[in-house]
Parts: sequence; C-alpha cells; structure tokens
Amino acid sequence: MNNLANILRPTTLENFVGQSHIIHPSKALYKLIKQKDIPHLFFYGKPGTGKTTLAKIIAKIVGMDYYYFNATSIKVEELRTVFKKYTNTLIKPLIFIDEVHRLSKNQQEVLLPVMENYNAIIIGASTENPFFTLTAAIRSRSFLYEFKALTKVELNVILKQAINELDITLESDAKEYLINSSSGDGRALLNLIDFAAKIEKNISKELLLELRQRAIGDGVSSSDSHYDLASAMIKSLRGSDVDAALYYLCRLIDGGESVEFITRRLVIFASEDIGNANPNALNLASSTMTTTKTIGYPESRIILSQCVIYLASSPKSNASYKAVNKGLEQVKDGKIIEIPNHIKDKATGYLYPHDFGGWVNQNYLTQKVKLYDSNNMGFEKTLNEWLNKIKGENRK
Repeated sequence: MNNLANILRPTTLENFVGQSHIIHPSKALYKLIKQKDIPHLFFYGKPGTGKTTLAKIIAKIVGMDYYYFNATSIKVEELRTVFKKYTNTLIKPLIFIDEVHRLSKNQQEVLLPVMENYNAIIIGASTENPFFTLTAAIRSRSFLYEFKALTKVELNVILKQAINELDITLESDAKEYLINSSSGDGRALLNLIDFAAKIEKNISKELLLELRQRAIGDGVSSSDSHYDLASAMIKSLRGSDVDAALYYLCRLIDGGESVEFITRRLVIFASEDIGNANPNALNLASSTMTTTKTIGYPESRIILSQCVIYLASSPKSNASYKAVNKGLEQVKDGKIIEIPNHIKDKATGYLYPHDFGGWVNQNYLTQKVKLYDSNNMGFEKTLNEWLNKIKGENRK
C-alpha cells in the first residue's frame, strides 16, 4: 500500500516545496543541479523537510542510479559492492546515506577515495548538523546545507495537494490544528491527514486530536525550529534569565533534541560568553557533555538543568572571544610579525623566567600588539591582579 507521502512526493525541482534559500532558480545549488554537475552534499535539518526527496530529484535530473543506505545499519562491504559494480564504467551512482552523523571513521575512510575521484556522488542527510561527526577530509570534499522547518504557507501548499488527492474537506479549526501540530514537518502532516481520511471524508479537529494529541515537534513554523529554540536558550543564558533559559531547554528536551546538540552549545557558550569571568563554567559544561553522553534521557534532563542554571547565573565576559577574533582578523589581513630571535627554537639569549622569580622583562614580539582587553568581570579581576602582581613585584 502506497502512503500519501510517497504518492505526493515531488519529482521535479519546480514542484519541490520549501528550502527556497537553497532551491530557487537564483541559487547556486539549483543551478548546479540543472547543469547536472553535482558536488558531494550533506543535508541536515528536522524531519519531513525534503532531504531524501531532493536527493531523489537530483538523481533523476542527473540520470544517475540511486542507492539508499542508512548509517545505523550500513556495512562497509555493501558500499564496496556498489562501487565495484561501477568500476571502469562511464556511469556514476548516487549514494544517499541517511543518519549520516552516525557514520564511523572507518566507513568515512571507505568513502574518501570515491569522493576524491568522483567515482560516485555522495549525498548524506541527518537531523543533526554532521559537521562535528564528519572528518575534516570528508568536509573538505563536500558542501553542507541546512534544511529549515517548513513554514505554514509551505505546509498549506502541501495540504492543498493532499485535499485534492484524497477528495476530502476540512473544517477550519481542523486545518489550523493540522498545520500547527505538524511543526514544520511535511511528512507528519501528510501521515495525519492520510489516516484521518481513511475514517472520515469531512475531517474535524476532534478526529485529528484522537490521532495526534499534541504537536509532534519543537515549534509551529520555521521561526520556531529547533535551531531557533537553541538560539533563544543561548540568548537567555547570555541575558542571565534563568527561567527563560530553562524554558527553552525544556522545549528542546520535549522536542526530542539530542543531548549532544544541546551540550555542544552549552560548552561553546561557557567559553564564548563567560570565559575567564568564571573559568569553572567551562569545566561544568564539559562535564555535562561527558556525563550526559553516558547517562542519556530521562536522567540527563537534571544535569542539563543544573548546567543551564549555573551558566545563566555566572558573570559574563566575551573578552577571550573578542581577543582571538581580533588576532585572527589581523593575521588574515596580513599582519605577520617576525618572531624575536631569542624565543625561536634552539636560539640563544632567551631569559628563563623561573630563574628570575617567575617573571623577567623581555620582548616576545618585535612589534606591539594589543588583542586582549579584560572586561574586569568576575574572576577576570583576579587574573588582572595576578598579572599586575607578577610583573609589578619583579620590576622592583
């Protein structure tokens, strides 16, 4: 039995709904697909946003044999069998790998020579940003694209197609609930309307509520996607609003967000927005990342809550963040300063600070550079006092 999602699955770029930020006649990826010149691609974003559908459309346009694999069950020998089949042929296969963030390092190494020589086109998909799980070698040979939750307008386009296909009617409040509760997931919308239509031809909200008691995801439009919820949590942490940060954490947890997705952002926040104002924040965030990986849900919610409360309550400073960005900007702009001879490897003339009580006056740059400006927040005050004491006492 063919379900409605498969029946209505678009087969052309013109009929593809959503992702206009990448699939639009004015966009680079759209032009490459039309030119039948496809790079290796990795799509990530919430379910039901068209990742698999776009891969199939690409394969059809380019005229390639299409193979589907799931990284949770894929075997290296299965990949090698496909690759061997196309050895010494002019035909290239398109290999689609779902849940690509679960690929092992060994599996990625098998893909590397194929990607390097373009003996096949690799397209991966994931509900998580695979940047952190893909090796640098894989990333350098491919392009990553984020798929956003479908907007209410886009879901409405899909709903109209479903109504015509099923020859049904919807009461106005049923239509509103159907779109809102699908949370930007086109597949979820079609599945609900498909099974509701098997029961009644005039669909009410009450019927939909019997089948789906609550919204399935983390929002009702692209503006409420899980990336936006994560952003709202981080901004609430930065604003030291404990309750708001906890609320968005709960939204993420309730939406089924992985602990890895949440803790990566907490660790980054601890360094970027708290830094040396409270160095222990990074320790706690890193510990949270480690422990939640082992424990998992539901208990991890308690550890996440503790971490979020601590980060929101900590003094904030972005001095470290600004300092490294300023330094990188100057280096990229061509400010390359010669290293003083006395601190080069195997050089002479270097004064060993420990021989002078811990500090000695000597140059470590041939030109003056000012990158770090302390915000004098929290523990930064202590660090400033240490520096002044170290250098001040030894000047006497």
